[in-house]
Amino acid sequence: MAGEREVTAWRPRVPGVAEVFHARFTEYAYPMHVHEAWTLLIVDAGAVRYDLDRHEHGTPHDTVSLLPPHVPHNGSPATPDGFRKRVLYLDGSRLGDELIGPAVDTPDLRDPVLRLRVGQLHSALARPGDELEAESRLTLVAGMLRHHLGHRAAEPYERRDPVLARELRELLDARVLDGISLEEAGRLLHAHPAHLVRAFSGAYGIAPHQYLMSRRVGRARGLLLDGLAPGAVASATGFYDQAHLTRHFKKLVGVTPGRYRSRAR
Repeated sequence: MAGEREVTAWRPRVPGVAEVFHARFTEYAYPMHVHEAWTLLIVDAGAVRYDLDRHEHGTPHDTVSLLPPHVPHNGSPATPDGFRKRVLYLDGSRLGDELIGPAVDTPDLRDPVLRLRVGQLHSALARPGDELEAESRLTLVAGMLRHHLGHRAAEPYERRDPVLARELRELLDARVLDGISLEEAGRLLHAHPAHLVRAFSGAYGIAPHQYLMSRRVGRARGLLLDGLAPGAVASATGFYDQAHLTRHFKKLVGVTPGRYRSRAR
């Protein structure tokens, strides 16, 4: 009997993420295998047991597991009901080879805040149009992983940088409709993406993706007051689709775009 198997996988438009993989297994056991990418794993139900570098490990609910590339490992359910997991496969642009040794020694990280952040990252990756938010969350998660593995000096910069924060704000203002990735912003402003997020959030009390969405919602309000239909407003203000507009509009304004338009004077 093969047991229950449910799998969802996709490749998001977020630099550094090779694949997102969500699975529910009851009896299936992975044989020994390797990945070219880093494996960032959280378990939402049940538990997984696995062998890495000839040592047995487990993944209770509050654990974030980071398995390095090219190191053999397997995996099987550790409970009778199996497990439900969410996995990110990250390429070397997010985590360098210098972390492979520490990750082999300590693959399971007990940190509730990191666990929460990885879950939020998965949620952002599942929403088309929220790639900047996903990239921002991934950048901060990668920094937390490096911190856990003892590479605190991997990003030698101060949190506050008002000049850089202003430059990023001006760049976001100029790209409200088309948007911009942190990777591109980093190239244009000659700064590490994580530095961009921390500098902007420290200066303005809001993350770059939140700022961009609030600018788009502001433009949407004006077009709705002009009488445009929500679908047309979504495409005119940089949202992925009408559902994307509705989600962010309701979050910031408290009502849907359609209701806002119908109640306008």
